[in-house]
Amino acid sequence: MGFLDKVGSMFQRGTGVEIEDDYVELEADIKGSRAKISIRPFTLESFEGIKPILDAIREGYTIALINIAPIKEKDSTALKRAIDKLKKTLEANEGDIAGFGDSWLIATPSFAKVYREGRSKDEEEQPQSTIINEE
Repeated sequence: MGFLDKVGSMFQRGTGVEIEDDYVELEADIKGSRAKISIRPFTLESFEGIKPILDAIREGYTIALINIAPIKEKDSTALKRAIDKLKKTLEANEGDIAGFGDSWLIATPSFAKVYREGRSKDEEEQPQSTIINEE
């Protein structure tokens, strides 16, 4: 009995694992997991309306599409505060945020990055940093 046969016999005791010569195939049980990602629309009408967006972002399973048109028309100061709060929360959670069109923002959790035209693939993968030359 070879090594793979021994390992295979350990796993084949009702676990749903199949052993082949070159690979191991596992059955994933993700029905009850929180592995599903939501793309969820939000409308930001006031600074107080930022809380459900922040909660969804902190969960880490939601990509938020945020319509900022209502708050933009009413109160540009509140809009700036809300965007600053979103940026800080996303930075803390290693997420990303970008605007598109005149009235929309997209906020993503850490597993997703917003594509920005003009950046190379290496720049997309690397976090932004400042390089200081000391002479």
